[in-house]
Order: sequence, then structure tokens, then C-alpha cells
Amino acid sequence: MTVQEIREKIQNGLPGSEVVIEDPYNDGVHIKAIVKFAGFSGKSIVEQHRMVYATLKDELKAEVHALGLETRVS
Repeated sequence: MTVQEIREKIQNGLPGSEVVIEDPYNDGVHIKAIVKFAGFSGKSIVEQHRMVYATLKDELKAEVHALGLETRVS
């Protein structure tokens, strides 16, 4: 799975979100996602992260081994 595909999965799962993916090792496996989404308003950090993880449920099991996550209300 490419960085672009991961970005698109999150954006499709959280419509209207802004997603930046960082791949510091350039391996497509150890990535960081920075997600801005109005739907995070009123949610705890744990709830926000669960929302993002839900968009990548299958990929986290098979393809993405490490996901750093930063969420913000847009």
C-alpha cells in the first residue's frame, strides 16, 4: 500500500478531512499521519485516534506495521 493510498483511505473514511502522511524511513510501513477533521470536535484524543484507525482496520493488520498519529480539529 502506498502513502497516497493510505491518505485516500483516511480521507474517504473521514470525509472532509485534511491528511498529511509522513514516511520518514521511506518504506511505506512506518508512517505518521497528521489528520485534521471537524468531526473530531468534542471527542477525546483516544476517540479521535479510534476513528482514524477504523479507516485503516484491514491495512493495520497486514500492511502497515507502525502508525504514528496526530489528530487535530479543523
